[in-house]
Parts: sequence; structure tokens; C-alpha cells
Amino acid sequence: MANPIPIKFSMLLNPLHVLSLGFGAGLSPRAPGTVGTIVSIIPYLYLSQLALLPYITVIFVGFALGVYLCHYTSQALGAHDHSGIVWDEFIGFWITMIAVPAVTWQWILVGFVLFRFFDIVKPWPVKWADKHLKGGFGIMFDDVLAGLYALACMQLIAKYPGSF
Repeated sequence: MANPIPIKFSMLLNPLHVLSLGFGAGLSPRAPGTVGTIVSIIPYLYLSQLALLPYITVIFVGFALGVYLCHYTSQALGAHDHSGIVWDEFIGFWITMIAVPAVTWQWILVGFVLFRFFDIVKPWPVKWADKHLKGGFGIMFDDVLAGLYALACMQLIAKYPGSF
């Protein structure tokens, strides 16, 4: 995740960059991916009101849009996966939260921690995707995989009686 040039605040004048930079979360000087994931909770609270099929549809549309957005912004920044590009964290977190038993702060916190864990540690095949897939698809896909790992853990936790 190289950062050859700093992000200019003027990029926030372009709505495509606004989305890929997570509404400004990617401008955080420390842990922009974590900050981006925190910001993704706000739209999640609205999306969580959708039934399962529309929720998953939003994720697919968000992924397709993200492939374009992330490629566009990475080209503008001159880096394949600049740490300021955090739209992929939005989609990864939203995947993590598919079909949670309840929208509570406990489930959101567990989902946040699990997603960040898998996104940072990058177990196989997340790391493989991060290293080998290029362009907007590559930027997005490793976070999709991290989100799927976190989703699997969330569903396992949900199977245990008394979990939250």
C-alpha cells in the first residue's frame, strides 16, 4: 500500500473521489482504513433497515461502483492501493454485517473488530488477492474476502445461545 503523493483536500470537490475516500475518512493521517470502516457504520445503520435481498443488492452495486471509483482515484493519486482509498472498507464491513441477528452496538463492534482483523492480518486468500489482483477490482476484492471471513465468524457467533 504505497502512498507516493499526499491526498489533496481539493480532491473532495470531485464526487467520485469523495466516495472512494470515504467522505473524507481516507484523509485521516492515522489508520485511514480503520477510520473509513468507522465511517461506514453510519450508512450501514440505514442499510440495515433493508430486507436481506435489497441489502445484498446494495453490496453488489457498491462493489461494481467501487471497482470504478477505486481505479479512478488510484490513477489520480498515482498509487495502486493508496491507503486513503477506503470505499473498499465500506463494502467489506457491509458484507461482514449481512444477516446479523440484531443491529446493536455489540454486533457492530464485533463486526468492526473482525473485519479490521481479517483486513489487516490478510489470511489466505486475502493476502494473495491483495498482492496479485490489480486495478479497482484488486483494491476491492481483498476487502470482499476479508468481509467474507468476518461474516463467517459473525454467523458462527450468532449460532451460540446468549450471544449478545
